Amino acid sequence: MKCNLEVCFSPALYDLYHHPRSIVVVIDVLRATSAICTAFMNGAQHVIPVGDLEEAKEWKAKGHLVAAERDGLVLDFADFGNSPFNFTPERVQHHDIVYSTTNGTRAIHKAAGADAVAIGSYLNLSALSYWLQKQNKDVVLLCAAWKNKFSLEDALFAGALSKKLLDSGLFTTICDSVHAALDLWSSAQPDIYKYIMKAAQKQRLAKNGLDDVIEFCHTPDQTTIVPVLKGDRLIGETVGKICYL
Repeated sequence: MKCNLEVCFSPALYDLYHHPRSIVVVIDVLRATSAICTAFMNGAQHVIPVGDLEEAKEWKAKGHLVAAERDGLVLDFADFGNSPFNFTPERVQHHDIVYSTTNGTRAIHKAAGADAVAIGSYLNLSALSYWLQKQNKDVVLLCAAWKNKFSLEDALFAGALSKKLLDSGLFTTICDSVHAALDLWSSAQPDIYKYIMKAAQKQRLAKNGLDDVIEFCHTPDQTTIVPVLKGDRLIGETVGKICYL
C-alpha cells in the first residue's frame, strides 16, 4: 500500500494537515534548514531549536553556543546568525548549537507532535528522499514560509522532493499543493538559480547584504545526513552511501 504525500505551504495551515502518524519534513531553504544541514555536515553534535528568544538567552547564560536571528539579522546576544557559512567546522564540531530563527525553528516546534520530524534542504535532498522511502509512513512537507506567508523557495523545494518521492512509486497524492509544487519545480527547470532570483526572500537577504548564500543553499546533495528531532533536539542520522538519481 502506497504512503500518502501532502504539502503544506504555511505553518498557519498546518492544523489542516497534521496527523500524529505522519512524518513532517520542515523546509526553510533560505536559510534555517540549509544551515542546520550544514551544521551536521560540519560535525555538530546536536542542534537545539528554540522558538522563543528568552529561552535562547537562558541557554546562552548556561554557556551554550547560540545562533539566533530575526528578519535575517543576528541578535546582539547570539554567537552568530543563521547563514550556513557561519556553521564552520571550527565553530560547531562536537558542539550543541542552540538555534532560533524567524520562521524555521517555529515550524519545527509546530510539527513536534508528528510521528517524526525531519529537516529538508537541497543539501540533503537525495538522502532525505531515500530516508523517507524507508520509513513507510505518510509524509507532510511543511514549508516554514515567511511569517506564515507563502514563500517561493520553500514551495520549489517541496516540488523537488515531491518528484523524488512520487517517482519512487512508494507514494501517492491527491493533494493540490503537491501538484502546485511540482508545477513550480517543472517551471524552474533548467536554471533553478535564475528562477529563484524572483523570490521575495532573496530580495530581503540582498537588502542586508546576506544573499551570498543563495547558490550554496540551492546546490543539491552535499551531505547524506538527515537531521531528525529527538525530544528537544535534532540529531543527525547518516543515510550512508546512496545513488543520487
